[in-house]
Amino acid sequence: MVSSIYVIGHVNPDTDSIASAIGYAWLIRERDMIDAVAARAGAVSTQSAWVLKKVELESPFLLTDASPRFLSVMRRLDTTTPDKPLKDAWAIASRTGGIAPILTEDGKPYGIMTGKSLFRFLSQKVGTHPNQQSLKISDFLQMPCQEAAETVVPRFQGNTKIRDVLNRILREESDEFFVLDEKGNYLGICRQRDLLHPPRLKVILVDHNEAQQAVSSLDEAELLEVIDHHRLGNPSTHLPIKFFVDIVGSTSTLISERIEEAGLSAPPSIAGVMLAGVLADTLILTSPTTTERDKMAADRLARWAFISGSPLAGMDIQSYGQAVITAGAGLSVRTPADVVSSDMKTYAAGGFNFSISQAEVSDHREVNKYIEKLTEALSSLKELNGLDFSVLMVTDVVRGSSRLIIHNSPPLLDELPYEPLADGTWLAEDVVSRKKQLLPAILGLLED
Repeated sequence: MVSSIYVIGHVNPDTDSIASAIGYAWLIRERDMIDAVAARAGAVSTQSAWVLKKVELESPFLLTDASPRFLSVMRRLDTTTPDKPLKDAWAIASRTGGIAPILTEDGKPYGIMTGKSLFRFLSQKVGTHPNQQSLKISDFLQMPCQEAAETVVPRFQGNTKIRDVLNRILREESDEFFVLDEKGNYLGICRQRDLLHPPRLKVILVDHNEAQQAVSSLDEAELLEVIDHHRLGNPSTHLPIKFFVDIVGSTSTLISERIEEAGLSAPPSIAGVMLAGVLADTLILTSPTTTERDKMAADRLARWAFISGSPLAGMDIQSYGQAVITAGAGLSVRTPADVVSSDMKTYAAGGFNFSISQAEVSDHREVNKYIEKLTEALSSLKELNGLDFSVLMVTDVVRGSSRLIIHNSPPLLDELPYEPLADGTWLAEDVVSRKKQLLPAILGLLED
């Protein structure tokens, strides 16, 4: 697990976050011959789930916390059972640096034989009696190995964060610990010295560069690289890293350019998910964030994705884009909590901590039936994340405008350049981009 590089997008991942992680992990494996794993920091959205199913790809690996765990330092050493002769444990210990795990028949830990426990047992058997000192080594090694085992051995589940039990580890007199699965079965052995200096997960961030949007415990990981298309808010690092941010509508655009620069072409399924990332982030190349490079990326990815035999064969950019947008649009089939949390990003500015969520509909009048419930969901979201206020941007992908619901809005936001409606929402005509239109308007008021 530690030797892999995890390519991961932001929490509450949207389709571009999922797609760019998949695409860049593939490129690293193909171009650099390095094991790279596409990961996600949260649940897959309805739109992303539809896209993944359409292109016949599995969801990326779920990685919600980068803190080192017992799994990262354990070794699955060979084992024996309590009734087997001591010579079996001796043979294992000679190959493992002096440790022989002893398990019951059902795979549960019984104890560990170490040099220390073996010497203690030998002292007990021989002692100071002359008649016992004539015991032959061959006879000694035929005794059941359970008699030479240390049975009071600390046990930890493999997924336990090392930092959470570090004080206990330091208090333990044992140097070796059992690592178990959730059912108490043996997974391996770890040593105290390895737990005090665990290897860090290697991480590449895509589609974000702000610590509050990243996988938890990012500071405990080894950050290698950032590829993004958002404003700067990057975490500090101890060492120089590769850092690439550019003005395009989608991170998938940047990844597709790198694939082309490497002289490669992505397989149809990977090209298809990346094309969905471009089309979702740019509203089928109509958003004000769209650049000529996004259009070129869409053409490039379409050339790779729509070939004969592909899951997307017979489609084109417009038809595929409409299907992608439709898959993520609408409020009636989703709970209010899902609407406000599935595509939510947090920010800090002017002494305020706040969130902006975005949902898509085919008619913003759909909001009218759900204002109260969506406001309640925003309130819960605000409390859960310790925010000062929360915003929901419901974008009408047909008309190219948005309705805003703002919970606990500070007076400064009364100056937003949008039309306040009688129901307490705002109508933002021609506003479809959170990144390029709504966020700058809010930041301009908070930071004045």
